[in-house]
Amino acid sequence: MTETARTGTKARVTLADVAHLAGVSVGTASRALSGTGRMRPETRQKVLDAVEALDFRPNHHAQNLHSGRSWTVGLMTTDGIGRFSTPVLLGAEDALGAGKISVLLCDTRGDVIREQHHLQVLMDRRVDGVIVTGRRTDPRPPLSGIQDIPVVYALSPSTDPEDMSVISDEEQGCRLAVDHLLASGRTRIAHVTGPERHAAAFDRARFTRRLLEASSLELAGGRAYFGNWSEAWGRRAANMVLRTAPDVDGFFCGNDQIARGVTDALREKGIDVPDQVAVVGYDNWDIMALASRPPLTTIDVDLMEIGRVAALRLLDAIDDKGTPGVQKVPCKLVVRDSA
Repeated sequence: MTETARTGTKARVTLADVAHLAGVSVGTASRALSGTGRMRPETRQKVLDAVEALDFRPNHHAQNLHSGRSWTVGLMTTDGIGRFSTPVLLGAEDALGAGKISVLLCDTRGDVIREQHHLQVLMDRRVDGVIVTGRRTDPRPPLSGIQDIPVVYALSPSTDPEDMSVISDEEQGCRLAVDHLLASGRTRIAHVTGPERHAAAFDRARFTRRLLEASSLELAGGRAYFGNWSEAWGRRAANMVLRTAPDVDGFFCGNDQIARGVTDALREKGIDVPDQVAVVGYDNWDIMALASRPPLTTIDVDLMEIGRVAALRLLDAIDDKGTPGVQKVPCKLVVRDSA
């Protein structure tokens, strides 16, 4: 009696077993599973049928040694709470999952030393590539000491134009918001946003002003209102706008937290949203947008799509087909009850 029979364990199915059942050589079976080499579709299908029949599980360690790939990708983020990095990660996993590639998540917390530590760990694990993301749209310096591993920057672009970056199309997102307000007859539109030093706030204010000027309109109150990314700032700013421009009939806000604060302030003053004043947010953060009264019309930056596109570009780079430069992902207008 064999050891396997005595212990009741199941013998490990090998690639040779798969090849025997499919009636092909071990080399042909290997090429069929790796997707390399030319062969007839029916031959490849015989191998796949044998894999399923035998419940074959490839020896990934041996595959890695043979191919020189680890079938892992690192995702480095500065977004510790996951507000922005989690959707990017999910989008990346959707794209990478088809290739059976695992994602290793590393939170740098915005610390350069921690970033270098995680980067060294990823390189020691011989990851095939790295996706870098964060919680802001500000350009960031490229990773240092990355050697020859391909890198794609998602949401937060690299300052090096020769790097691969995938970002949200901020101008197009602002156009969606402004056009929606204009289409509903709003002509006295205020813009309340976050800190001017943040690229997201600065760019959204710049694009909003430009879009209104193209329609021969000015910002209500004569300027963009820069502050914090918070509901408290939204409430305070709404009151400032109402004192300066009491005839305001629309608010375009730099994020959904600010927009929720604006709707709270308007409701407290007995101003109906959207009949008297329409409010549009930005980001489509469900927790905030759906809890607002009324639920917010907002701009969805499509973070999952940014992650998916970043992963596809990384796969191209791993296959030596990568192209440098910035790729913009379109935003979506999500219409609810506030505008």
